[in-house]
Amino acid sequence: MDGIKSAARSMATDALFERRPYLKMAFANPFNLSLVGGGLAAALLTANPFLALATLGVEAIWLLHAPDSARLRHILWDPRFEKLKQALDAQERSRRMAGLSEDARARVEGLVARQEEIRRLAAQNPSFAGDLLRGELVKTDHLVDAFLEMALTCARYESYLQNVDGAQIAREKKRYEQAIADAGDDQAQSSIAKRNLAVVGKRLDKLAEIRRYLTVARGQLDLIENSFQLIADQIVTMQSPQELSGQLDELLDGVEAVRETSRETEQLLAGIDKTM
Repeated sequence: MDGIKSAARSMATDALFERRPYLKMAFANPFNLSLVGGGLAAALLTANPFLALATLGVEAIWLLHAPDSARLRHILWDPRFEKLKQALDAQERSRRMAGLSEDARARVEGLVARQEEIRRLAAQNPSFAGDLLRGELVKTDHLVDAFLEMALTCARYESYLQNVDGAQIAREKKRYEQAIADAGDDQAQSSIAKRNLAVVGKRLDKLAEIRRYLTVARGQLDLIENSFQLIADQIVTMQSPQELSGQLDELLDGVEAVRETSRETEQLLAGIDKTM
């Protein structure tokens, strides 16, 4: 069921943002429809076929050229697509945040609010060209998504640690080490103790790797939050989008490093689970 919903959401996103129906929006909007309808109604009331032909001719010119005009797209339709995109993103984010604690959800929502502040302040900076600025601000979307992804992974690992008694596992490790020492020449006793010790050792390795990831990921979460705050403080005085780009690229590099750590952790944990 989740797969079907995900596929439907993906198709809707593609339809709206990858193959934007500019022609449809150029025609099916209240302003255009009122002008066409008014022109045809006036032609009908005055029995003037030339007025009807002129109305249809102007409409044909509009539909021929308006959808291909980058300027008109930027002014008239892109803001509407952006609002739709933000609404879909917010809906998807809310769905994914359902598994987070109240504090974690508040952190994600706070980061989104800071992102909106950055966008607003950047738009007010006359040194930023519109097209170039939009290209840089897309990176903040990636960072918000990465923040949520890391928060979800942290929540999953923290939940696992809460259900595991690491101290008890460490005591078991010492017990099996002692059992091996006490076994002496008893091969059967020594063998089973060594096998138990190997399993317990892998469990401890698993806990250590999870704690390592959490330390790195929590630091990166803090860094993204602090950096968004710093950018919001600085952006009104930035002289070019390149200043913003450098900070965002550095954060994205850090995110990718954490993702690599996550992939390595998952691979290790999967390997340990298969051998246990």
